[in-house]
Order: sequence, then structure tokens, then C-alpha cells
Amino acid sequence: MKTRIYYHHTDCGGVVYYANYLNFLEEARTEYFALKEASIKQLADSGIMFVVARQEVDYKFPAVYGDELDIQTQVGIMTGVRIEFLHEIYNQNKQLIVKAKTILVCVDKHLKPQAIPEELRNKLV
Repeated sequence: MKTRIYYHHTDCGGVVYYANYLNFLEEARTEYFALKEASIKQLADSGIMFVVARQEVDYKFPAVYGDELDIQTQVGIMTGVRIEFLHEIYNQNKQLIVKAKTILVCVDKHLKPQAIPEELRNKLV
């Protein structure tokens, strides 16, 4: 997924505010699901939702106003209820900006863990 850095993404020094990377990662996961023909909205409407259980972010190099970022997302380990997403974010110069790992847990409408449906598991790998 590609995204551009706008002024509202940055701090007073013109560098991307660190917490904004969480938004970029969320958007990249949503796009990943869409590319795999798994609509997060349709899943939620059917009682299949995901919550973030763990987030790791390693900041390698600053992104700044005007940069174009390429967010690469893939599934790592998937268990019965958990999906590990691995992200790498590069700038337009192919410099590594961020490495991140997000652990999602599949939950029902009461936020109780539930098994990831087999059909969805097959789409995501």
C-alpha cells in the first residue's frame, strides 16, 4: 500500500509523529484483507471481528512531510484465534522507515476469542 505524508501527519519538526504509524499499519491491514477478498465490514457484520492484542514497532529512519511511503504487509504465524501481521515501511528512496509486528485476535460481538473461520484462514495465506 502506498501513502503520502501530509502536514497533519507530522510533529512540529516536520517528522511523522510516531503514533501516526499505527494508523498507517491499520490502513495497510485493511487493504490486505480487501486484496484477499475479505471485507472487514462484512466480517464484523457477521460477528467476526479482530482486536489488536500486541503491537511492536521499530523506528529505523524518520519519514518527513512530502515523503511517499510503501507499506508492505504479510501474514506471519496464524493460529486458531491469532494472526500475526508483519509490516515494513519504506520511503520513496527505498529506505527502511519502520518494521512492525501486529498480533490480532479474532473475537465475537461480545469480544470473546473465537476461532478464525477456515474459509477466512485460507484467503489470508
